Parts: sequence; C-alpha cells; structure tokens
Amino acid sequence: MSVCIEKASEYEIEELTKLRIAYLQEDFGNISEQDLHCMEETLPQYFKNHLNRDLFVYVARDADRIIACAFLWVVEKPMSPAFLTGRTGTVLNVYTNPEHRKKGYARQLMYALLSEAKERNLSVVELKATEDGYHLYKSVGFEDVVSKYHTMRFEV
Repeated sequence: MSVCIEKASEYEIEELTKLRIAYLQEDFGNISEQDLHCMEETLPQYFKNHLNRDLFVYVARDADRIIACAFLWVVEKPMSPAFLTGRTGTVLNVYTNPEHRKKGYARQLMYALLSEAKERNLSVVELKATEDGYHLYKSVGFEDVVSKYHTMRFEV
C-alpha cells in the first residue's frame, strides 16, 4: 500500500474533525458526551476559518482515507530576540490511527511541517511532547527547553 504525505484541504474537514476528536479522546481519556457533541459541532467551522491560513495540517493518506495527521498552528506576535521574525509555530495533534503506528508516518509528517515552517519564515516551532512522542521529536531536531520562565495558565 502506497501512502501519500500532503497538505490537507477544505474537502477533508470532516475527516480532520474525526482525527482531532480521536486524538483528544486518546490524550484525555473519557470525554463527556456534551463535550464531544460540542467538538463535533464547532471543529468544522474552526477548520473552515483557519485551515491553510494560520493552521497547516499535513496528512498521510492511503488509497481511501487519512491515516495520520499533524497540525502546525502559526502565530504572529511582536518580535523579540527569542523569535526575531515575530512568527512562531506550535505543533499540535500529531496522531496516527492505531493500526498504522510504528511505520514512520509521524516522522514524515513532522518533516513536512518543519519544511512548511521554514517556507513561512517562522523563528521557532514549539511543542509539548508526550512520552510516546518524545523520541520522535528529538530525532527530527527538537530540543528540550530550559527556561527561567515557568509555564503557567489561568482557567477562565
């Protein structure tokens, strides 16, 4: 079976929505029916608004369906010495259907995303790695970040 790595299009929004939800269910575990319904309702519009604008999604496709995906979310902010172009990227939702894992598709998707990042003149690409993905990301060039800053958040 031949697998093609390519940038997702608006015609694949339904499949991207399913893959995003599958990723979140695997990452978060049990998600309430109410939250699942909310995601099913709102993700398609999100993809319509952002796909190939500030969200770039690469997919691995076999003959009839997407079997893996990876998202690159691009943000422009005031420049600093840490990101001179002001353009940064965050990798999200690197996901391969369970029956297709350990075949190198995530690695191919990461190379495609990093190529996109270079084309878009991003200063830096960041991600949060799970234990399962850590070695993959290290192998394609990501480094651990040691910072004087603490990662914090405020729940609204």
